[in-house]
Amino acid sequence: MHIPTSCTLCPRKCGADRTRAQGVCGAGGQLMVARAALHHWEEPCISGSQGSGTVFFSGCSLKCCYCQNYKISHEGLGKAIDSARLAQIFLELQAKGAHNINLVTATQWLPWVLEALQAARAQGLTLPIVYNTGGYETLETVKALDGIVDIWLADVKYVSAELSARYSAAPDYFAVCSQAVRQMIQQTGAPRFDENGILQKGVILRHLALPGSLADSKAVLDFMAGLPKGSFLPSLMSQYTPFYKAAQMKPLDRRISTWEYRQAVNYAVDLGLCEGYMQQKSSAKEEYTPPFDLEGV
Repeated sequence: MHIPTSCTLCPRKCGADRTRAQGVCGAGGQLMVARAALHHWEEPCISGSQGSGTVFFSGCSLKCCYCQNYKISHEGLGKAIDSARLAQIFLELQAKGAHNINLVTATQWLPWVLEALQAARAQGLTLPIVYNTGGYETLETVKALDGIVDIWLADVKYVSAELSARYSAAPDYFAVCSQAVRQMIQQTGAPRFDENGILQKGVILRHLALPGSLADSKAVLDFMAGLPKGSFLPSLMSQYTPFYKAAQMKPLDRRISTWEYRQAVNYAVDLGLCEGYMQQKSSAKEEYTPPFDLEGV
């Protein structure tokens, strides 16, 4: 396993020597994981009845001011492990009955993750691999995961460069994300399910509707509607809660209104984005964020 000495794993391409310092993402030369457990709050075709075997990695290349996982993404909470231990974690989650292995924000640790997956496969891991990402991925990273990742669970957060710069410090977000998403779809093909309705292969595109950003949500839905029909599952989310810095930022200091979310849902339906998921407004609850207590690490 090669620790990057001029890191270009994410679109920041910060060039950090990870053997000596952290990158923009907050990741250095020692793999950090914050939680590994069965997770029941993903889309039904991911969580199923037994839960998704979810591994939360420390660090993140996006700087979302409202991140619900900010303790691990921005503040560095996590436990140092090696790729051999990560492989064991995958196998432990499989033994607990997980429907899949769900890698949450893993790109900054890609060399470690690839090594761990290879080792776990050799030791009997058979579950589909879910790559749970903010959508800010390089084409090179997506292509490197061809044949390894079965399911892409990807955000499409913004179209507006102004919003993505203000809220996530990434003015190039949509230019990067839109290319990555098309590549994900090309690599996996149309969604495929097992006899119990659990997704085995495919792409889910999530959009979290933000307060005061209805026009941009509609632009995101326009983008989704322009992708090949039936090539992915849309997931329109209402669970926004003003976490982290957003609690002091208007209009992010409030939850999305029922009217705003209904407008987004109606727009999605009008565009024909019906074969997917919509959340109940009651999903905007803090208990959907798991405790980052190093469980399972």
